[in-house]
Amino acid sequence: MAKSPKLIVLTGATRGLGRALLQGFIKSGAKVAGCGRDISQINELRETYGDRHHFSSVDVSDSSAVEVWAKEVLANFGTPDLLINNAGIIGKNAPLWEVPVEEFGRIMDINIKGVHSVLHHFLPAMVKRKKGVVINFSSGWGRSSAPQVAPYCATKFAIEGLTLALAQELPVGMAAIPFNPGIVDTDMLRSCFGASAMSYPSPARWAERAVPFLLGLSPKDNGHSVSLD
Repeated sequence: MAKSPKLIVLTGATRGLGRALLQGFIKSGAKVAGCGRDISQINELRETYGDRHHFSSVDVSDSSAVEVWAKEVLANFGTPDLLINNAGIIGKNAPLWEVPVEEFGRIMDINIKGVHSVLHHFLPAMVKRKKGVVINFSSGWGRSSAPQVAPYCATKFAIEGLTLALAQELPVGMAAIPFNPGIVDTDMLRSCFGASAMSYPSPARWAERAVPFLLGLSPKDNGHSVSLD
């Protein structure tokens, strides 16, 4: 009997690393349920990949919207084998005391609260089945710090702690893993590094290594902070 394709749930699927992963996962034969905030990009994905996959316009900081999305995915596609929290933002380079309160709050809402919201609405089905891998995108700035990006560092340090604690709560047969993707030439990196970001791999080139790496993670990796580099 042919093995069923993996179902991958992916946030931040419309651009950057998420878009590159989406394309790689689909090429590997997996089914993907992805979300992003840009409705025009979501419509493009629907037109390109058709009904075999599921794409929704969702702001992960909106828990009610995440709930609707999760119910649609679970009802129509089943329980994820791989749940990837990739969506995230970064603010403008600035010392912490100059970061506007609204900007600080938005970074927290997406990078931390958004991850919890996705976990809150998808994990019960995965835990009931006692199967599946959760990958939460961390960063090198979640394991060390840098000036001018304190809010982002704070969220990624939080992701490390949240994920490692979750790993201790999951049943045998599951895994929660914080993942540092390394340094990649994305719009987000360019906002921090400027033109020097172009010296790093493109998302497409990065995904050639990242897709098989992520697909290879399993329950034996539970509670281990991993890096692509």
